[in-house]
Amino acid sequence: MFYRILLMSLYATGLRRAELAHLKMTDVDSERMVIHVQGGKGRKDRDVMLSPKLLDELRVYVRGLRRKPEVWLFPGNRWHTGAKPITTKVIWAACRQAATRAGLGDEIHPHTLRHCFATHLLEAGADLRTIQLLLGHRDLEETTLYLHLSNARMSATASPLDKLKLAAFLAQDDE
Repeated sequence: MFYRILLMSLYATGLRRAELAHLKMTDVDSERMVIHVQGGKGRKDRDVMLSPKLLDELRVYVRGLRRKPEVWLFPGNRWHTGAKPITTKVIWAACRQAATRAGLGDEIHPHTLRHCFATHLLEAGADLRTIQLLLGHRDLEETTLYLHLSNARMSATASPLDKLKLAAFLAQDDE
């Protein structure tokens, strides 16, 4: 259950491992439906989307804990009652275990979920600027290098030739 909520949170938000590990209870803003990331890479703050499904799962997760977290959304120690947050190694272990159980091999890691988040947003029609802000990239070039065009998006893109109105010509020999 704990590993599941960690991986679900990574995929739903596009957060980095350290950003996820250091989320506080107060960072989840269910009124605005955002998660506030404090001191992300480059010590920058940003807001990311809070999926209604993720919010529901986070509520179930918190209700299932022995003790409601006071500060950290994901408190450390075995029973998740520690005064410090989990380490990034816990998130790494969650991802490795899930990849192994799914038979996906060694190439899957937490950053893969961040990459999937961005790629799936792009495929759903989100613009690069929005994705840039959600990922916390400084400039758009970082985002364009980070994303790849999926085969589905490429094959769904029409050629400019298809938009031209061309007169029909019969094939003729020029003899």
